[in-house]
Amino acid sequence: MSSTTEPKDRGNESDRGMSTTQEEPLTPEEDLLSTVANVGTVEIVNDKQVFRPTREFLLAFLALCTVALAIAFDATSISVALPTISSALGGTALEAFWSGTSFLLASTVLQPTVASLSSIFGRKYMIYVTAALFAAGSLIAALANNFTVILVGRTIQGVGGGGLLALTEVVVTDLVPLAFRGNWLSLLSAMWSVGTVTGPLIGAGFAQNVTWRWIFYINLPVIALGIFFVVLFLHQAKIPGHILQKLGRFDWIGCILFTATSTGFLFGLTTGGVMYEWSSWRVLLPLLIGPAGLVVFGWYEARIAREPIIHRGLFNNWDMIVTYIMTILHGMLLWSLLYFMPLYYQGVKFYSPITSAVALLPETLTVAPGGMVVGIVASLTGHYRWSVWIGWILTTLGCGLLLLLKPETSVAAWIWLNVPVGMGTGMLFPAMALSIQAACEPALNGQAAAFFSFLRTVGQSIGVAISGVIFQNVFKRKLAGIAAFASRADQFSRDATIVVEIIKQMPAGPDRHDLVVAYNDALRTIWVSMLAFAAFSTVLSVTIKGYTLNQEHVTQQGLVQQDRRGESPTVDEREKQDEGVKAVRAQR
Repeated sequence: MSSTTEPKDRGNESDRGMSTTQEEPLTPEEDLLSTVANVGTVEIVNDKQVFRPTREFLLAFLALCTVALAIAFDATSISVALPTISSALGGTALEAFWSGTSFLLASTVLQPTVASLSSIFGRKYMIYVTAALFAAGSLIAALANNFTVILVGRTIQGVGGGGLLALTEVVVTDLVPLAFRGNWLSLLSAMWSVGTVTGPLIGAGFAQNVTWRWIFYINLPVIALGIFFVVLFLHQAKIPGHILQKLGRFDWIGCILFTATSTGFLFGLTTGGVMYEWSSWRVLLPLLIGPAGLVVFGWYEARIAREPIIHRGLFNNWDMIVTYIMTILHGMLLWSLLYFMPLYYQGVKFYSPITSAVALLPETLTVAPGGMVVGIVASLTGHYRWSVWIGWILTTLGCGLLLLLKPETSVAAWIWLNVPVGMGTGMLFPAMALSIQAACEPALNGQAAAFFSFLRTVGQSIGVAISGVIFQNVFKRKLAGIAAFASRADQFSRDATIVVEIIKQMPAGPDRHDLVVAYNDALRTIWVSMLAFAAFSTVLSVTIKGYTLNQEHVTQQGLVQQDRRGESPTVDEREKQDEGVKAVRAQR
């Protein structure tokens, strides 16, 4: 299968036909006319289309998986080691907060920009740039002797990591037709699951037994291996044009508007209740100006921009819009879970950081199987709506089961209570990606994938912020009713992580018991809010129409074979070569 497939009607999912137009194989003469490397072949097995990937495609996908592993590992490894890093560098709770927030902000706001640049300069070149930024940020953080340098390194890491996160999903849309994309999106999610599982374990191990600096050093060989594979195996068609022409095509005004307004909004959202009171103008001003700026940005993109970084075609129908909403909610739920569940294990169950990381396995280990089921079944049947519905039902059930977590909950009980939410959120990764891309025009699939990644990351920021506010308010109210802690209620409620250390240092007795119960009650309120958001998403999921997965595969940056000089053809050269193949076929 080349980089394009036969056009198909983008009708309702229920009307999807599994028929395919089978072409005669290329003769040696035809093959010489084309430098397009087949990503695979389609075979009919038991009246079903089966995709058989080529060696070139598998190696290119291996490169993407290795890059994804590096980013996923870094995103989760630092969380359990923050107390150790703060102690070693004499950092404050606020500085520890910003070490995570700076990465999240930087990785979020620049994803659409990186994706747009990759459409102009080429995916591979932007992978090089973002990987270099990620590696540089890791090295800076590893060598840091104070928290200021840590924050600089984490910000640079975030720019690179967010760009790589978006690009890996965009490249999959370049290489794989939609009908078979679910399998490969779920495999990419599986790599994220591996990184999410191993990140906290290795991070805690380094922090406790070696040095926290290795949390950052370990990124260097992993990302280097990924880029080595990209150089060797990911050969996509080059985008023609001089560098000055390409710079002129880029939407500079749109980029500035979007980056400034989204950064301001997320800054207000993440600092409210932590750095400043929610009533402070430093919080309210960016929260008000941010949405207004996004309205101006939307008008500019729709009316003026020649090559907008966010195309208005991404909002063409209800399925796309409602799935975007569910994507934000999915990010909110997932990150609230990953951020606050370790606090349950450490603050309520008194587990160590390493044991807490192990205790997250019921969620993290079930993400990959959930995604794999969706990918396999969707590719075989051509239907995906069922996976959105079941994914949200399981997530809602799982959030409800979290309400049963208490200080006295047994190990066996909390293991099984955490499995459904992991399985459900895992199913939703490929399910909602397919929902968006099936509803989108084929030519915009790359932009849709990048926007999907961006919204999920925005959801992470919103989720942690909302859950933090909920925890702060409930915990403060609970402590105000306990005589031993009433005077310190405001202080304790501002930072959930610091309270963990206070609990562990307290002797067993009524005071510690009361503090633990209040802590668990505050966390329980977060699980209630997650349940409400999941239930709302379940209702929304029923409204999606569903579109056929058997659509035309449109891409300018498909997988190609290099010439004898080791260079990839441009898009124009590749199109001429494809026309030559068609001409030979016509003569046969």
